[in-house]
Amino acid sequence: MAKKPDPDVVRSLNELTDFDDATVKALATVGQPVHIPANWAMIFEHTPADKAYILLSGTVEIRKDGQPLATLNPGDVVGEIALVTGRLRSATVVTTTDVEALHFTAEAFEDLAAHNPQFATALHDAAVHRIAQN
Repeated sequence: MAKKPDPDVVRSLNELTDFDDATVKALATVGQPVHIPANWAMIFEHTPADKAYILLSGTVEIRKDGQPLATLNPGDVVGEIALVTGRLRSATVVTTTDVEALHFTAEAFEDLAAHNPQFATALHDAAVHRIAQN
């Protein structure tokens, strides 16, 4: 039996993203809500792509070789570049505040992308946009 989506997560995703209702429900069903304290490294540069997150609240800083590159906010996807490209992580992600997020394994992200064209396109577009900025 499939897990029932958390109504609070569904509400947050509807407010933060442009995904349709079916995509939001799929994300809320598959993603695992997590709390990550401030000043915590969520993802490390030069490591394999094994997970990604969608930020629900709080902010994170993207760092390459220890230098800040960007700040991401609620609604942003974190860790998608390595999943899309199949390469090692290109940056470290550190929380700058307490963060509430949806955690996805690489397999869950790939499965969602394979079965949901809107999500796959948004994931690809976000990765391409971030790669172009760096």
